[in-house]
Amino acid sequence: MYVWSKKIVLGLLAAFVILIGVFFLESPGAASSHLKSHTTFWITLNYAGLVIWLFVWMIDQAAVRGKNVWLWLVPFLLAPLPTLVGYILYLQRKAA
Repeated sequence: MYVWSKKIVLGLLAAFVILIGVFFLESPGAASSHLKSHTTFWITLNYAGLVIWLFVWMIDQAAVRGKNVWLWLVPFLLAPLPTLVGYILYLQRKAA
C-alpha cells in the first residue's frame, strides 16, 4: 500500500524548510528567553521522547520488511523529520 505521493512529500519538506528559515530569521538572537527553565526542560524531554519513539518505530518497520535501519541513525539524529519522510518513501518503493 502506497499512501505517500511525491507531491505531498515535496510539499511537506518545502514547508519544513520554510518554517525553519522563518524560525531562525524571527528569533531574537542573543536576547534572553522568556520561557522558564522547567518549561524548556519539559519541551526538550518531550522532543527527545518523540525522537526515541519514532526511531523505535523505524526499527520495527525495518524488521517487518527485512531492511537495515542503522544506516538511517545519523541522518535521523541530525534532521528527524526529513529523514523520517525519506525513510517512509524508501520502505514504500516497489521491489525490483
